This record gives sequence, structure tokens and C-alpha cells, in this order.
Amino acid sequence: MTDFVEVTTLDKVPAGKGSAFSVAGKEIALFNVDGTVYAINDACLHHGSSLGSGQLQGKVVTCPAHGWRYDVTTGFVSHVPDYGVACYAVKVTDGKIFVSV
Repeated sequence: MTDFVEVTTLDKVPAGKGSAFSVAGKEIALFNVDGTVYAINDACLHHGSSLGSGQLQGKVVTCPAHGWRYDVTTGFVSHVPDYGVACYAVKVTDGKIFVSV
């Protein structure tokens, strides 16, 4: 059985935005893509910069440090589709966001 941990409320991650959170000892970035929330590891694989502070366009976030682009629905790097960061299951219940870590 998968354990979900409450992270924040939906109003803290508005549509078209991302944010970073510490969840059960892991740094997680949450992104709201047209009302659906996705969770990936917050550290860019290039130099560890926060992906949660990157610019989100559609389902792609751009690392603010060096421009690496990640698909937030899969965690994969856009230019290397089989390489990426961890992706976590998310559920939203009563306006609260839960992530399975």
C-alpha cells in the first residue's frame, strides 16, 4: 500500500506555477498544470538547482540555473528522454495536496 503525505494546500500551488517543499526528508517540486498537480524531485541533475523555482510552460519546467528542461509529468529531461529525476504520485483531496514518497 502506498503512503501519501500531506504537503500543502492547492491554493499554495496555483495553475501554471511550481513550488518546492520538503516532504519526509526529500526535496520535492510540485507543479500545477491546468489544475492537475505533479511532483518531481526538486534538484536539477545538472547542478542541483531548485526546479520548483523554475519557469513552467505547459508541462515543461526550465531550470533557473542553466536552462535544462524537464517534463513535470514524467521527470524526464527534454533533450534526453530516458534520463530524469524521480516522479511521485500525487492526489488532491478537499483542497489538500498529498504526495507518495
